[in-house]
Amino acid sequence: MDRDRVFAFLSDRQREGRACALVTVMAVEGSSIRNPGTHMVVCEDGRFAGSLSGGCIENAVVNEAQEALREGKPRIVRFGAGSPYIDITLPCGGGIDVHFQPLANQDFAKHCNAAITARKPFTVQIGSGQIACIDGWQEPKADVASGIGTFGHWPQPRLCIIGHGASVEALAKLASAMDIGSDILSPDPDICERLAAPGTPAQLLTRTSDTHLVSSDPWTAFVFLFHDHDWEVKLLARALELPHFYCGAMGSRKAHAARSEALIANGVSVDTVASINAPLGLFHSSRDPETLALSALSEIVRAYQSADFAGHDA
Repeated sequence: MDRDRVFAFLSDRQREGRACALVTVMAVEGSSIRNPGTHMVVCEDGRFAGSLSGGCIENAVVNEAQEALREGKPRIVRFGAGSPYIDITLPCGGGIDVHFQPLANQDFAKHCNAAITARKPFTVQIGSGQIACIDGWQEPKADVASGIGTFGHWPQPRLCIIGHGASVEALAKLASAMDIGSDILSPDPDICERLAAPGTPAQLLTRTSDTHLVSSDPWTAFVFLFHDHDWEVKLLARALELPHFYCGAMGSRKAHAARSEALIANGVSVDTVASINAPLGLFHSSRDPETLALSALSEIVRAYQSADFAGHDA
């Protein structure tokens, strides 16, 4: 989940007047820790953001990027199996083809970061000696021999956490550590104040009918963390109407059965109710807030990685 941080790093370095290169995985042969379309940014002074491996090739990548910057020309370098770097191997046994693109101006970074801020899909298009950011998502594909490729990017997942108790804070903090943003809705003013202090958007719920505060996009995961389940029915019914790729709710199977009956009584269809992930998380016996947060976030990331966002490419 480091893509947004990579492009933010690029903008920051360019504002400092530093030359930078965008590094992109073009193709993968065999196993690899990162997929085609993964990016790093390397600054002329050796600083970088992002990673292409578990630490196996990053030093060599930085050296190649600096060489590309000095020459002012793009290049493609093979790492791992079939690479001229015979002393650098990937433990997985695979090989990756990596494209290095010196960036001549700030327009590319501005366009990418504008799409990231607006939570819009965008595509990095690598051409003959040039690179561009275009609106909308295009399927990743590359021709290594010609140095041409397109790599579409969906917005990163964002959590809308609705509830009260220590699990709300635990999940928001864990998500932040993974560069996943959160929006908080809670009837607990102390939670809202504590989370708002470091910059997490937090709004106070004053009644169960505050459904107008619930908002989303297709890359939103709703997480309901109420111990008092009377709070959640109207809010959950509203969330289920909105775009999202995941909706989960805390509670036992017995609690979820009662929740489901209440939602159906409020006009939510049986099929829609069946889409709720409950009990919440990959492992359901968790009791402490931190373990519940880990369980829930693991399930959310898995859902995001397997989601089909076709139809949301504009």
